[in-house]
Amino acid sequence: MCLSTDPKKERRLTNTGQPHARTLIAGFGNIFRRDDGVAWYVINALRTRWQQPPLAQLDDGFNELGRPVDTVLLHQLVPELAEDLKDYARVIFVDAHVGETIPEPIHVEPLAVRHRTPFVYHQTHPSTVLALARRLHGHAPQAWLVSVLGHDFDFGDTLSEATARLVEPAAERILALLAVPRETEGQPHA
Repeated sequence: MCLSTDPKKERRLTNTGQPHARTLIAGFGNIFRRDDGVAWYVINALRTRWQQPPLAQLDDGFNELGRPVDTVLLHQLVPELAEDLKDYARVIFVDAHVGETIPEPIHVEPLAVRHRTPFVYHQTHPSTVLALARRLHGHAPQAWLVSVLGHDFDFGDTLSEATARLVEPAAERILALLAVPRETEGQPHA
């Protein structure tokens, strides 16, 4: 089942005629834990460039699906997103990371389709969502993870200065990914 139950949205998705020519940018993170919510800022930076209104803090973007490049925001990545991925050729996941795990300020990683974490764990990995999409629909979109270094994960709804400086460069990296020709159907994912 799609995360949105809006019949107009579902009709729009199924009537596009080109379900595999689209891209989804799916940000995830808690916008009320400072830098953990950096995906919201990156997505809104992209939406501003595309002359779209920014997502409000509590808006997930699922009511606006149907563009060549859609943007959504989730508090955390959930397995249910696999249902929505059937409508896309590419997906770019956007998240925050801590310096101990990835030293780069902006990390871009192509994702393989594989089950990585059990669902009892509090966070689903993007590769697992891709694996579910493939299992459910015989198709998983070409995918990347764009991860932005977070410095402060305390309570609050603003970014640290250091992470705020990474928002525009992260948006630029995503725009560069969008400019890359997509894989032809049937090629293995990275």
